[in-house]
Amino acid sequence: PREIWRRPIGPGWSSFAVRGDLVYTQEQRGEDEIVACYKLSTGERVWRHRDPVRFWESNAGAGPRGTPTLSNGRVYAFGATGILNALDATTGARIWSRNVATDAGKQVPMWGFSSSPLVLDDLVVVAAAGKLAAYDRTTGKPRWFGPNGGGYSSPQLVTLNGIDQVVFMNSSGATSMDPADGKVLWEYKWEGSPIVQPAKLEGDNLLISSADMMGGMDIRRLAISRQGTAWNVQERWQSRGLKPYFNDFVVHKGHAYGFDGSILSCIELESGERKWKGGRYG
Repeated sequence: PREIWRRPIGPGWSSFAVRGDLVYTQEQRGEDEIVACYKLSTGERVWRHRDPVRFWESNAGAGPRGTPTLSNGRVYAFGATGILNALDATTGARIWSRNVATDAGKQVPMWGFSSSPLVLDDLVVVAAAGKLAAYDRTTGKPRWFGPNGGGYSSPQLVTLNGIDQVVFMNSSGATSMDPADGKVLWEYKWEGSPIVQPAKLEGDNLLISSADMMGGMDIRRLAISRQGTAWNVQERWQSRGLKPYFNDFVVHKGHAYGFDGSILSCIELESGERKWKGGRYG
């Protein structure tokens, strides 16, 4: 590999959203939380948006956690203290901004707000420490709030039994909501502190995981069915052969791959049986 360019940026846990020759991320610079845009080809800064807030904790350091989302010429970014910004993706000009912590009645959690925004047709949905908050995409006006909970996962759009729904992992387990009004469609109870996302499998199945303060707990396969307006959730299996914690897992050709603690592991999707495990990292 040949290094093309290098540019120092502020601390944070945000990854990158990419559009053409532009990349977007979040970072902390002093007492300002930053949404930034850089040129992919050169690393040159295009624009910065600043909010005079700072999140810090001793284990993971300073800075925002979530990754920005791009949609229809806008960038949506959710900061570690609860500020949700809708910005012009070309110039960085603010279109609207909300304090999600205030709107949802939530305190800043121990590790900071970590959700990445989910953009639907006319909504922007974020997770306020385990409680979903949906806003009008154009105006930023609050539209609905989901059930209360805790956790660091992000909302995810999936289609099950032909119905689009927002599936969300929090301290109560997995919950599915109607994007139109936030009505709960189905729930699967599982106490924990989830971080990573569920994975959609064939046959209206989901692969979900959760965690506690010691690390990943296990991974479970759910079958979701619907008869009339009634939804049913059936647990097909539980497996400790793969216990995701901070890192997401990959589904590929009938298997799931990921980190079991700090060791790579592979399980079979049909049964949850571990096929192999090996290779330590860090």
